[in-house]
Amino acid sequence: MNIALIAHDAKKELMVQFCIAYCGILSRHTLCATGTTGKLVQEATGLSIQKYLSGGSGGGQQIAARIGCEEIDLLLFFRDPLSPKPHEPKDHDLLRLCDMHNIPVATNIATGEVLIHGLERGDLDWRNLVRSNPV
Repeated sequence: MNIALIAHDAKKELMVQFCIAYCGILSRHTLCATGTTGKLVQEATGLSIQKYLSGGSGGGQQIAARIGCEEIDLLLFFRDPLSPKPHEPKDHDLLRLCDMHNIPVATNIATGEVLIHGLERGDLDWRNLVRSNPV
């Protein structure tokens, strides 16, 4: 599975801790991330991560393009709901794309854990069919 990682600044450390905890599962998949998040996770875990631009510089849009092309199977996007972001409309566009392309999304650690356990059990294997049979 192709998994994308994005975290707002206030949630980056949480993403790092999440990835440390689930490093064994994540290591069996292909990971990409926005620049800073990817750098922090890779340094802490040793996981191989394709890093895009930072979120504020267009990394989210790069991941959105991959979602639009059915190249992402799961998005872990730990969001900070308390402080407004100048790029918040782009975040909503990213989530809308996930809805349009049936991409499972976790926006917090609780849904992240549900999805990562589902991934480990094989609950998301249906994504392989989507990728091999594009519309």
